[in-house]
Amino acid sequence: MNPTHAFNFDVVVIGAGAAGLFCASQAGQHGLKVLLIDHSEKIAEKIRISGGGRCNFTNRDATPAQFLSENPHFCRSALSRYTPQDFIELLQRYNIPFHEKHKGQLFCDRSAEDVINMLVAECDAGSVTRWQPCSVKDVTVEADENYRLQTDRGPVSAGQVVIATGGLSIPKIGATDFGYRLARQFGLRLVEPRPALVPLTFDGEDWAPFAQLAGLALPVLVETGAADATPKQRKKATVFSEDLLFTHRGLSGPAVLQVSSFWQEGQPVRVNLAPGTDLPNLLLQAKARSKKLIANELASLVPSRLADAWVSADPALQRPISDATDKALQGLAQRLADWQLVPNGTEGYKKAEVTVGGVDTRDLSSQTMESKQPGLYFIGEVVDVTGWLGGYNFQWAWASAYACAQALLVRQATLADN
Repeated sequence: MNPTHAFNFDVVVIGAGAAGLFCASQAGQHGLKVLLIDHSEKIAEKIRISGGGRCNFTNRDATPAQFLSENPHFCRSALSRYTPQDFIELLQRYNIPFHEKHKGQLFCDRSAEDVINMLVAECDAGSVTRWQPCSVKDVTVEADENYRLQTDRGPVSAGQVVIATGGLSIPKIGATDFGYRLARQFGLRLVEPRPALVPLTFDGEDWAPFAQLAGLALPVLVETGAADATPKQRKKATVFSEDLLFTHRGLSGPAVLQVSSFWQEGQPVRVNLAPGTDLPNLLLQAKARSKKLIANELASLVPSRLADAWVSADPALQRPISDATDKALQGLAQRLADWQLVPNGTEGYKKAEVTVGGVDTRDLSSQTMESKQPGLYFIGEVVDVTGWLGGYNFQWAWASAYACAQALLVRQATLADN
């Protein structure tokens, strides 16, 4: 092939994950000539491994309130135009069985492969050309304002380019900083990326008393915020009611993954290890009627391993509950109900489910996902919009992809008229 000859498309979508596949399929089905490129041999790996292999593909209750961004209002437009019900109806057209597991979280009954196969079929229905594995080496704008991409399979020319390359989370399945580098190349701002929906870690010596609890899971309330937060500020804090999991290095489980997206270095995490339990009164009642050890009485209120760990850390509590002072029991109850600890970090991108931060929404249109650079769009996780745990990030992928696809059609019509 002549190296100067370029393959011509209306749209090139870079990144064949959830957002990229869906955007390409929507644009293709509306008549655009679409090329979908991914550098990995296997597409949609994040879909494949999500939800324990069953893909938590959306959340029935998704609203803008469950998304983090420097501009929390940015996601409203896209989320309102493509809802969880819209995606549910797409699955139903493909007869894909699913179920609600917890708090609006929807999972495939069989396998995440059902969703991947559906998205590929949707791309096929739109005659989308797919190249993978194929890397993009360079993206430039030509004199005629078309984009020229240098790829492993030769040069490509297109009037519009969509970046759906995701964030930095889980590099072992192909995550890279390509989208961020391209944004910078075209003068777009970034919100500093960091791992999110990720386990928290603690200093080894500080964590030693709790390492023995590895594997223990229990329902908790958890929140984070500045150490000097006023009671009013704490009242406004986002509190998650989920399961917590102790690990050898720190804390994990849905409660901690949720709060990790909000946690900032140096901030404490506050955990109520016995939510819904009136520990002070119950311990005082036990003191009046029992001669058992405090640890034994406490084990009737919280998991026994937790009771043993808490009591063993304080010699004053290693006695029959009838011999304990009211002050000691109230102090024990307080520490369990408001356990405050400061993480030294997270497990990083290798364990993070998503990336907080990304392409600054100030440089994107909330209606179209088009950037300040005409014809260049950013969708999905690469954008500074991050959902809570529980299907919200997939819903952002579908919604931002849909908004972008609609905009591609409008702009293509304008390009054709010119």
